[in-house]
Amino acid sequence: MKAIQIILIFIGLFVSFISCNDSKITSKQMVSNDKESMFNDAIRNYYFITLDSTSHYMLQIDTLNSLAKNKELFLKSREWYKRVEPMLIAYDYENYLSMNAPNLLKVEIDDYQDIKIQNPKSYQVLEELLYSEDSISNKELHSVLTYLKVRIPFVKKNHILITQRDRHHLKMIRDAIVNIAAKGITGFDSPMLANSLNEAVYNYDSLDNIIEIYKDAFSNTELYRQWKIEISSAIKVLKKSNFDDFNRYNFIKEHTNNQLKLVNETAKDWNIDLSTSRSLNPKISNLFDKNFFNMKMFSLQRSPEITEERIALGQQLFNDQSLSSSETISCATCHIKEKAFTDGHIKAIGVNGEELQRNSPTLTYTVYQRSLFYDGRADGLEDQIVGVTNNENEFHIDLNKLEEKIQQNPNYKNLFAALYDGQITNMNVRNAIATYIRSLAPFDSKFDRNMNDLEDTMTTEEINGFNLFMGKAACATCHFPPAFNGTVPPKYMETEFENLGVPKNASFDNPVLDDDLGQFFPYKVNEKKHFFKTSTVRNVELTGPYMHNGVYQTLEEVVQFYNVGGGQGMGLDVPLQTLPSDSLNLTDIESKAIIAFMKTLTDQQYKTNN
Repeated sequence: MKAIQIILIFIGLFVSFISCNDSKITSKQMVSNDKESMFNDAIRNYYFITLDSTSHYMLQIDTLNSLAKNKELFLKSREWYKRVEPMLIAYDYENYLSMNAPNLLKVEIDDYQDIKIQNPKSYQVLEELLYSEDSISNKELHSVLTYLKVRIPFVKKNHILITQRDRHHLKMIRDAIVNIAAKGITGFDSPMLANSLNEAVYNYDSLDNIIEIYKDAFSNTELYRQWKIEISSAIKVLKKSNFDDFNRYNFIKEHTNNQLKLVNETAKDWNIDLSTSRSLNPKISNLFDKNFFNMKMFSLQRSPEITEERIALGQQLFNDQSLSSSETISCATCHIKEKAFTDGHIKAIGVNGEELQRNSPTLTYTVYQRSLFYDGRADGLEDQIVGVTNNENEFHIDLNKLEEKIQQNPNYKNLFAALYDGQITNMNVRNAIATYIRSLAPFDSKFDRNMNDLEDTMTTEEINGFNLFMGKAACATCHFPPAFNGTVPPKYMETEFENLGVPKNASFDNPVLDDDLGQFFPYKVNEKKHFFKTSTVRNVELTGPYMHNGVYQTLEEVVQFYNVGGGQGMGLDVPLQTLPSDSLNLTDIESKAIIAFMKTLTDQQYKTNN
């Protein structure tokens, strides 16, 4: 019998043993909001089994082996890594990020004297080394293997699975469900093999084992049975599908959302509360619910509550031209509501009538980005507003003068008296405007309404477009649902930046690389040249021209750019391009379907206005 089968049988016996123990304890005594979980030992032991199995196969991979042997061992180690992944995400997130990192340079910048540039040494790197058509570099292979062979035992040795509460374990299940739907089934972390569906099965196997460990904790035995049926059904669907043809639209509607519902029902059954101090709202049972995110966690700490009155004040300030030094422009000058808060120009037009450096991005859903501006120089909406007010081609006014202008307006004095305890400070002004911008995320598009079962109007072409977006076309490996921007699931704590090799002209035959260096400034790090924030594709139907420089006028051009492999795919010299340079091989029908899907992401309020 193969070793992997022996391990699986052992796990089955172990879980059965655990679930039969303590039969004299009632289910109500088994789970608690405040006490250490009675199931910590069982889950920790399962964690150790999966880590040991991951390490067992990793330790056997060697530069002296045949390539075929190393591929076989990689797949076995990777399978066990995917089984441990739900627990790793929950209880050792930094090591999860490290071991699962894309094969891209990581640049960490704290200040001019503290710049760290690191080559990833992860499973994704190992996959690309073993399965690339290019010859393997034994030196690089050795380096990656050395790291992983040490790192996996380190994770076990330094685990924190000691004092977890039952709510932590339930949140672990919830995060795993979100991660599978929003990132796992997109091909994000299996770039060469597209083995994502099999790997999702391994994730679900672990969730099934954890539910089994908790079997006797269910007061409602029918709820336990529903969990077992649902996980089994999800696994069955994944196993019978292939990557390119997988119906992700149906899977999320029928399985992901049902699983999130079961999480909520389980929390009630166990009489526990999931934490509300995280990026996601723990009580939402639909991936595309308008309250899926916990907006408070995307706002400044200790900032005033978001209310309709503060939103209205922010909207008034947003549209007030008198706040600029010239008294001729407002925020709404470059962010027009009817254009989903863009301006329709190739590049924004400044107060002097000259083009600014970049295209005006949509403000819709910016609340769910961790970095603002195309180059990420602002950490939040309040910080972004400082950049706009100080820019000599925009508001060109210092914050003290801004305060004075508002203090001289009786209407504003009354509103700030009621809403900000009479304190007209530049911080409160910025908070009011930012509060309005935070409200521009309604999740009321045709796609959202269909995902929430409010209507059934998605066409076959639009559904196919979503499935392509999430699969073969690899759009969702950078534009993550539900906001379809670069903020990465399942924690949604970081917004990604990409180097796509965007040209300055729209010619696919004779392109010229754009000379905007993006994140290269202000620290002048060569490894960040041409990197720009991954923006949302929500409302993209209305937000052209496209890219940071407005080079493309149509969505057809944008899809073609990605289809040919970005700048490198067009023959440009883009040394650190993050977009794969090989063609996606999309047919005309597939390209049209992707565009049809993206148009379903236009919010209803903007559809009405156009």
